[in-house]
Parts: sequence; C-alpha cells; structure tokens
Amino acid sequence: MIAETVCSAVSAAGLGIAVVTAYRKRFLAAARIAAYSLVPVGLVMTGVVGWLADTAFSPSAWAGFGVLGAAWALFATTRAVERRRGGTRAQRKAARGSQPDAVAPAASAPSLGPAARPATRPATPRAADSSDDFSDIEAILKKHGI
Repeated sequence: MIAETVCSAVSAAGLGIAVVTAYRKRFLAAARIAAYSLVPVGLVMTGVVGWLADTAFSPSAWAGFGVLGAAWALFATTRAVERRRGGTRAQRKAARGSQPDAVAPAASAPSLGPAARPATRPATPRAADSSDDFSDIEAILKKHGI
C-alpha cells in the first residue's frame, strides 16, 4: 500500500515538472520527463511493485536467494579448481595415458631417453694459471693503449 502511494506521488511530481518544462517551451525535454514519470504508475498497475514488495519482505524468498548464492559459489569454486588442475577427470586421465612413464617399473633410475650431453665429464680439466687470467687483462689494456 505504501509502495503504491509513493509511486503515485513520484509520478505526479514528475508530471508537474513536465508541465513546467513544457511551459518554458522545452517540449522535447518535457515529453521525456513525462515518459519517465509514468513508469512508476505503470509498474504499480502491472503488479510488479506488489510482487517486489512481497519478495523483499518474505523470509523464504531471502532464503532462496541465499541458496542460489551458495550454488553459484560452489560452481565458481569447482570451475576454479578444475582450471587449476587442467581440465576434467576424463581429460586428465587421457593426458596421463598418452605420456610414457618416466621410470620403468623395474628400473632404479629415470629413463628419460637419450642424453643430449655426455654422461661423464672430461677426466682432467686443465689447470688454470694465474698468468693466463692476467694475460687476457694485459692484452685488453695494451689494446686500449693503457
């Protein structure tokens, strides 16, 4: 009842402003104001305002909104976890089946395929003299005339 009264008062005030605007020879603006001011009365007449008022003051409607919010939160959480894991269970299972195992069942070390570099290091690395380090520096200094 109060909502209908408020909507009617808002519409009456809007129509009054539209009349004053039309009196000032601004007919386009007056028509626009009149259109906006008729919306609340139209909502009251169609029953939308009554439905909103019943919904706003109904505890079961708010509980329903809470259930919908919880469902949305669960959907969002599961989607985030699924994206982080990399797809659905069937997709992960198919990806696991297509990749060969890194370690053979009876192996003691990983069998990742042929190595790109030799397995052993050179037996005797050459000993670096301190004179080799300084000879490079001396060559650079001589090149620049220092």
